[in-house]
Amino acid sequence: MRDVIVETIGRTRVVTINRPQVRNAVDRDAADALYDAFVAFDSDADVDIAILAGTNGSFCAGADLKGVSDGRGNRVVADLGVRGPMGPTRLRLTKPVIAAIEGHAVAGGLELAVWCDLRVAATDAILGVYCRRWGVPLVDGGTFRLARLIGQSRAMDLVLTGRGVSANEAFAMGLVNRLAGPGEALSVALTLASELSRFPQQCLRSDRQSLLDQWSLSEDDALLHETQLGLRTIRSGETLEGAKRFAEGRGRSGSFDNL
Repeated sequence: MRDVIVETIGRTRVVTINRPQVRNAVDRDAADALYDAFVAFDSDADVDIAILAGTNGSFCAGADLKGVSDGRGNRVVADLGVRGPMGPTRLRLTKPVIAAIEGHAVAGGLELAVWCDLRVAATDAILGVYCRRWGVPLVDGGTFRLARLIGQSRAMDLVLTGRGVSANEAFAMGLVNRLAGPGEALSVALTLASELSRFPQQCLRSDRQSLLDQWSLSEDDALLHETQLGLRTIRSGETLEGAKRFAEGRGRSGSFDNL
């Protein structure tokens, strides 16, 4: 049985953790498979968006602690140039990734979810730093990504208490971007991915890069960087093509139906 299933639906790459016997917990082999899947996605010009999901009604229960105990433990090294403990979580991709969360996204599974650009969660999903109970640290971006997504106060609550957070609470605090009915997270994520694919991709990816890059920049440097990236898009001809479509009457009055 493959630990990770990869399929393409239209211009969307769906990467699914397939270890239902451990609620999709990730050991070293599964982490390597996830890393390879997302490297391949980022270099594939035929797909625009990726979705990360899990089989059998669970997103990911974190690192496979049984694997840790018997020598299949996740790779943890202080080197940003290698694979992360959960696989792709030290990669900076050039294209968006959406998490489709059913069941539990906890511990390292939460770190995978917050590595993604957007999160769609079923209303009965649970998110949390469950590894708090076992002395397993967050070493794959969980602390700083949580703080950047939802603010230090809320992140500190989750990190210190390890409590489970319902999808509704996660949505209210900005940890989840979209809610879906139970069993429908992947369907909603696929619809969202299709909507994103309809936009001019260089502009979308450029603005995404600017948003990600700004954390380490001053306001002036961030504005300059944003402008430099924007000029690349303008010079590519994508902006002129969009202006022509607008002049033809497409996409007027806020419509997304005839772009």
